[in-house]
Amino acid sequence: MTQQRRPGFPARMDWHPPGAAVGPGTARAQRGAAPTPPQGLGLDSAAVRARMVQRLAAGGIAAQPVLQALGTVERHCFVDTALVNQAYEDTSLPIGLAQTISKPSVVARMTELLLGAECARGQALGRVLEIGTGCGYQAAVLAHLAREVYTVERLRALHEKAREHLRPLRLANVHLILGDGMLGYPAGAPYAGIIAAAGGDSLPQAWCEQLAVGGRLVAPMAAGDGRQVLLVVDRTIQGFRQSVLESVNFVPLKSGIA
Repeated sequence: MTQQRRPGFPARMDWHPPGAAVGPGTARAQRGAAPTPPQGLGLDSAAVRARMVQRLAAGGIAAQPVLQALGTVERHCFVDTALVNQAYEDTSLPIGLAQTISKPSVVARMTELLLGAECARGQALGRVLEIGTGCGYQAAVLAHLAREVYTVERLRALHEKAREHLRPLRLANVHLILGDGMLGYPAGAPYAGIIAAAGGDSLPQAWCEQLAVGGRLVAPMAAGDGRQVLLVVDRTIQGFRQSVLESVNFVPLKSGIA
């Protein structure tokens, strides 16, 4: 399979590892501030995250930028207090309104797929669209890997929860939008990457239209046998190329604002 060139600006930028000074869009940990210790874990948050990253690497995640981003973002800050002891286990957790925060391994896998060849070249994406903000964790991870992150959530309560979670991090490169994710977000298009946290029977046409030539879309989608699979779509000059990967289990994709 031939490699296609990914988009230029605004779809590409040089990648800087967490800890480097890259401007106002960096997270608290990048500015050198000490992470907030998780209550109830009984262990240093950084050490717990490091062990999670080691498990992800052992499980096949090879992209160092992705591993470093997951090692930087404090997942326990995005889950309810009662679940904080499970924050760094490889499990999905409820976040309310019948929604979940994805397993760290799933976040890592989809993020690695989204970056694709850019990881190998030490480059990051410039403009990314996330469908389904949820609690804000995936957006925080993407903030370390992309120049701009536009994230759309249809559930007002989750939109506000994500805003509360992300506000202390002061991620100036993350833009939260309350809206219908099936429509994408045309104002920020074209996107070098689109990633979805909900799966439907087919890809919304708006997502394909808003994907830049050379860009990549990663989303769950229903397969013909009733399973839900991970779909990767690359947009080339010739058109769209699809790759169907492993089975996954995401909440259903819905339209409208609630």
